[in-house]
Amino acid sequence: MTEHPDLAGLQRRLAEFAAARAWQPYHTPKNLVAALSVEASELVEIFQWLTPEESARVMDDPGTAHRVRDEVADVLAYLLQLCEVLGVDPLAALSAKIDRNEERFPAPRPDASG
Repeated sequence: MTEHPDLAGLQRRLAEFAAARAWQPYHTPKNLVAALSVEASELVEIFQWLTPEESARVMDDPGTAHRVRDEVADVLAYLLQLCEVLGVDPLAALSAKIDRNEERFPAPRPDASG
């Protein structure tokens, strides 16, 4: 495995993992979205009662950092599997969304009188 795997390779590994276990019948859009929501909630749980300052330092504690990385991985895994099932290119979808947001929320122009 490479240190920085590519998105397509990760999606392929996830699909192969599920296929080897005959999990495809369970990987419906509905089930994947539900699992994605559960994993996102588990990530929220780590931060739930932290102050803003504590949350900024969450990666300083090795045990908590490990939990954060695991939950981020779970969220991304289910999101990538959902994209695969629905035929959504996640990078293209994100790029298009950023384009729309740049139009909807233009950056303030510097004050020329400044």
